[in-house]
Amino acid sequence: MGKTLWAVFLGLGMVLAGVSGSYALQAGGVETGDLETGSVVGQPFKELTVDASFYSIDIGTMKTWYPPTTVIDFKTRPGAPVLIKVTNNSTTEHGFQLSAAVNQSGPFVLDTKLVLKPGETRYIGVPTSDLFYAAGNTLEYRCHLHPAHVGGKLLMLK
Repeated sequence: MGKTLWAVFLGLGMVLAGVSGSYALQAGGVETGDLETGSVVGQPFKELTVDASFYSIDIGTMKTWYPPTTVIDFKTRPGAPVLIKVTNNSTTEHGFQLSAAVNQSGPFVLDTKLVLKPGETRYIGVPTSDLFYAAGNTLEYRCHLHPAHVGGKLLMLK
């Protein structure tokens, strides 16, 4: 009887732990805005360090997001939310999409989209729990408005 009761409590504990973990992506959520008024998980953007910066650039006739690969090492940074700076240096409107959809599918996949006017800078705040919930270690960024434009990859060292 004791072993059965222990197994029931262990199973119940595992189920409850799984349920609370499934809400991790819903709890934070990706926020976009400007540096002065934006915030994520209650922390203002202006109090966070910019972890990565992306710029739309034109190289000849090719339009791309620079840099093509970015690495964030979570082993050496504090658990604060990730702040990403996105700047459109081009003369035309561009989109920016950061997504984990290539690694997983489901209703709570990390996927954020921005449309930037020429010369505009926006910030994206992402809770670390949302990044860790994403399957794999690679996120993709690209222009969702123009599929022919070149994107890049964000590598997370966990």
